[in-house]
Amino acid sequence: MTFIQTTANPARWPLLDLDVAMMRAAGHKAAPFRQFILKIHSRCNLSCSYCYVYEMTDQAWRHLPKQMSPTVAGKAIERISEHAETHGLDSADVILHGGEPLLTGAAWLSDLVSSLRAQVPAQVNVAIQTNGTLLDRPMLQTLKNLKIRVGVSLDGDAEATGRHRRYSNGRSSFDAVAEGLLLLESSEFRDCYGGILCTIDIHNDPAATYEALLKFNPPALDLLLPHANWSSPPPPEADYADWLISIFERWYSAPRQETQIRLFSEIIQLILGERGAVEGLGLRPSTLIVVDTDGSIKQLDSLSSTYPGAADTGLHVTSSSFDDALDHPTTVARQIGADALSPPCRACRVMEVCGGGLYPHRYQHGVGFRNPSVYCDDLLRLITHVRERVIADLSTLSVLPVERFDFRSQTGPARCCPCLGMLHTERLLVTAEHPTEPYFPGAPVSCGFVNGEISRRHQSVRMKLAE
Repeated sequence: MTFIQTTANPARWPLLDLDVAMMRAAGHKAAPFRQFILKIHSRCNLSCSYCYVYEMTDQAWRHLPKQMSPTVAGKAIERISEHAETHGLDSADVILHGGEPLLTGAAWLSDLVSSLRAQVPAQVNVAIQTNGTLLDRPMLQTLKNLKIRVGVSLDGDAEATGRHRRYSNGRSSFDAVAEGLLLLESSEFRDCYGGILCTIDIHNDPAATYEALLKFNPPALDLLLPHANWSSPPPPEADYADWLISIFERWYSAPRQETQIRLFSEIIQLILGERGAVEGLGLRPSTLIVVDTDGSIKQLDSLSSTYPGAADTGLHVTSSSFDDALDHPTTVARQIGADALSPPCRACRVMEVCGGGLYPHRYQHGVGFRNPSVYCDDLLRLITHVRERVIADLSTLSVLPVERFDFRSQTGPARCCPCLGMLHTERLLVTAEHPTEPYFPGAPVSCGFVNGEISRRHQSVRMKLAE
């Protein structure tokens, strides 16, 4: 794919070429932030080879305070409280991040979370993303007492994890992480187990990777594409679609749902016409903002993988509110849906599902972020495969008098079953007398929706009843 080259600015779009006032006049209203990432420690006890904070283009971490000060933390809490009150938020998600956030210690975490819940006039859901090496019993007891959900980074078995997730002396972190995960998955601490985050390495066998992660019984699993962009692309021979499809087939064909894989669940929900909830898929406005250890307000921190300063807003919690960040061109670009996408994306049949891919993966130096994802081909193949599997399984519903049927990303008639007709932007409708029949075994009827199995797959499907 060829892009226009310019060197005037690392990201002409959106920083120079996006007219925020025009977007507001066109009806794009700012969506308040609901996810607040607090980077409470800027250092890490691991030296992972693919880390966007330490190993990629933006080296600003070298000049940041190691730990967020009580003063900065207090001001960040004040700003979250102010934002929640201004916009009438009923809940706010706070994600504690790093570096390695557990390096702050149990006492510091307790003070922070207690202050958050005492001052923010909304339900505060707190999560922490950790490399898992510091998850001993006392720390887990603290996290449990604070009702903090714990996400752990792990890339698979010992060999897979040792390939990238190592200490600075080269020693693998696997044994320490495995020990922490075994505690976390125990009945004593499972209530605060959020899941496992795995960065994909196609040199690791996909089935073996999935089985290795399942051994820790994660309630959810995130599979992340490595950070890359058009100016720093992935290896040309890398086939991420086939790697992901292999795991999808293993997960989707299991006799029971062993864990939730958010990437796949999200794609299915979007195909079925539901709203997305994961950044990097769909067209839903991003509502995430970051506060670094020095109090600077930043965009999605993985933008550090693109160019130095890409996440900067020029704002600080001591002098600016989060509302001030809502009109930043990067915030607007991440909230205006299809209007932020390139012409090839807007013409693509999977646009509403793909959403252009993760924002940092669209970057090209001198052009900016109005490009397809550097993983465009992989995302197209993965979404198409998932769509076809869902269509095939939903064909088993042909015994029902289907009135109309729609999948996002599907073009033309649904060939799998003659009774299914394709009408854009409409969902599968079945007449109201049928959902309690045996085709929906044990499915309760509630709020006008029914939950039923797709064939023998244990994947939730939502169908709106005909009026």
